[in-house]
Amino acid sequence: MIRVRRVYDEPDGDDGVRVLVDRMWPRGVRKAELPLDEWPKEVTPSTELRHWFHGPDGDFDGFRARYRAELAEEPAAEALRRLSGVDTSGRTLTLLTSAKDPEHGHPAVLVEVLEEMR
Repeated sequence: MIRVRRVYDEPDGDDGVRVLVDRMWPRGVRKAELPLDEWPKEVTPSTELRHWFHGPDGDFDGFRARYRAELAEEPAAEALRRLSGVDTSGRTLTLLTSAKDPEHGHPAVLVEVLEEMR
């Protein structure tokens, strides 16, 4: 199972493997206070794509297509393969983000892609 949680939520015993999927470290969170197994920055959207998405012309469907294209290119593709192969041993893979609306952002697209790879 793959799920998305915000970094500001209290850790849950069912989180399993916890992976930060934001390029920048979340504001107001100390590194020592965030239980984390991995932080693969290569699977995050490029700065240009993030600016486009949050600009006047950005829409989620367009973002999804452009982000999937980025994930198909190196080094993102290799990092994505590593992430999809993380041994969860029956545990949940929890993608952590500071995004206010993770259901309409890159974490949702990452879940789609990772589920397709499994």
